Amino acid sequence: MQPVDLTTLRAICASLQDTLPARLETVYQRDRHTLALALRTLKQQYWLTLSWHPQAARICFEPPPPRQPDTFTFSQQLHHQLSRLALVKIDLLHDWERVVDLQFAQRPQDPIQWHLYVEIMGKYSNVILVNTAGEIITAAHQVSAHQSRLRPILTGAPYVPPPPLTAAIPTVEDSFEHWQSQVSLIPGAVRQQLLKAYRGLSPALVQHLLEDAGINHTLHTHELTTQQWHHLFEHWQHWLECLQQQRFVPQLTPRGYRVTPALNQTVAHAVPLHELLATYYGQALAQQEIQQLQQQLRQTVQQHRQKVLAKVQEFQRRLAEATEGDRHRYVADLLMTYGYLWQPGMQSLTVTDFETNTPITIPLSPEKTAIQTAQDLYKQHQKLKRAQQHLTPLLAAAQAELAYLDQVQTTLDTAHTLDLLDEIRDELIQQGYLKCPTYYRPPQTPSPYLRYTTPSGYTVFVGRNNRQNDDLTLRVASPYDWWFHSQEIPGSHVILRLEAGDLPSEKDIQAAADIAAYHSQARESAQVPVVYTLRKHVQKPKGASPGMVIYDQATVVWGVPHHLSSSTVVKDRDRDILG
Repeated sequence: MQPVDLTTLRAICASLQDTLPARLETVYQRDRHTLALALRTLKQQYWLTLSWHPQAARICFEPPPPRQPDTFTFSQQLHHQLSRLALVKIDLLHDWERVVDLQFAQRPQDPIQWHLYVEIMGKYSNVILVNTAGEIITAAHQVSAHQSRLRPILTGAPYVPPPPLTAAIPTVEDSFEHWQSQVSLIPGAVRQQLLKAYRGLSPALVQHLLEDAGINHTLHTHELTTQQWHHLFEHWQHWLECLQQQRFVPQLTPRGYRVTPALNQTVAHAVPLHELLATYYGQALAQQEIQQLQQQLRQTVQQHRQKVLAKVQEFQRRLAEATEGDRHRYVADLLMTYGYLWQPGMQSLTVTDFETNTPITIPLSPEKTAIQTAQDLYKQHQKLKRAQQHLTPLLAAAQAELAYLDQVQTTLDTAHTLDLLDEIRDELIQQGYLKCPTYYRPPQTPSPYLRYTTPSGYTVFVGRNNRQNDDLTLRVASPYDWWFHSQEIPGSHVILRLEAGDLPSEKDIQAAADIAAYHSQARESAQVPVVYTLRKHVQKPKGASPGMVIYDQATVVWGVPHHLSSSTVVKDRDRDILG
């Protein structure tokens, strides 16, 4: 994720000047790293985002926050001190430092009452409220003396700006010779030497300068030709002139964004700066959140799956032992029949097997008679029989739980949106696999089903998680619809929507089977067995986990997952499917 650098921060401050003065109406904290300030001007209301996120610290206008309770203390403190005051000035604390000073007063001409410092410094980013005496009133992230002896940030302590950087300050007045000697003073990769020699640069900015100059970023300073040095210096000067003249042209790039144009570049349609930043960081943070949540849910499911799998294996082992009970009873019958052959002190007794009519040797204890040994074997038989009766339902329950977790794992592999992952997380919380965090807000609006169209124009609905599978099969589908599912393989419930009296063609059935095969755990296989039946033949057992059903009167057909990309099946993701 590309961090906000000094060039971007200067562009932001320049663009914010047009919105001043603005009255602060309220403060809302979106999450533990992001604030939203509601600013009212004569023309309209803006929501200014202040973020101290370790990878996405920023300041920009973004869409209004969701209407949910704000329970954060920091935002309440800011609202108490700054509400109804006017934001009269926004500027950098130092031209070459990434600290923005938001100044508040009663009116534009009145003395400044509060400074809200927004420090955009990667993992050290912070938002700090300071009064006119220079004392810290509150901070988004307080730093104790034990955490940092250099710069503690505590309520009541004087505000001390971040330590200034020691690198040289870039100036347009620098000559080519001085600039070149500054960069090449210590041999090394030109990209790294630029970052070390001057302050105010970022890896993304240096990458853009090198790309604009046509220089490979892996080259070392001693490998650059004189022409390359001059070409790079020309783009360097162009960047400084853009900063000096506040000539910013925001635009997206394949790896991120940039706010200054390349030399001699003509941009037909520049993206508005705040729209660009809100879109870029919104998508990047959403993708990061999706990956983190997906990984968390996968680990949770995998941990529980390993425990359940161990239970299944233990139950199967004990049941295998329990099947020896019939053998114990048979041997006991032999001992009872031939007990008259026993003699004191015998360690074994050879008798004739009832079934094979061959001799069989039965081990004995010298301390017990044949009858006593037979009685012990009868007791073991009864014990193992009771164990078998007890273990059989436990094994069935464990196998059902294992099948459910496999189903959740399959839905996680195909869930690539935050809404779907939130629904899966809520399902796992409801099923007791996850603890409900204090900050958790359950999803309010269910995500839509996937929708396809068969060659004959029939609609096919696909559930994207276990709850959707239940709703789709048990509530949305009608008795005339056909139900498809991969046979004994975790996958989505698929409904072929039909009207009364309609009979789908073989192509429609094959299309629905291909969809069911594609949305299963075996989607990488060449062929997948798929069962289909009328919806009325599908039932949910009492107490079964979400998405788990039983069916009868089913037909098996082979689904081909890779057929889904053919033109015979049309996918429609954009429409809301209400059933």
